[in-house]
Amino acid sequence: MKVLSSLKCAKTRHPGCKVVRRKGRVYVINKLAPRFKARQG
Repeated sequence: MKVLSSLKCAKTRHPGCKVVRRKGRVYVINKLAPRFKARQG
């Protein structure tokens, strides 16, 4: 999982990427290609 300061580029890397908020952190999850997972903060 990558830790990024901005998820703008992370959410457009793959069509299956979704942005979710969990426990005050912002995550990008991708069920189709899990290598695109990312976290902000």
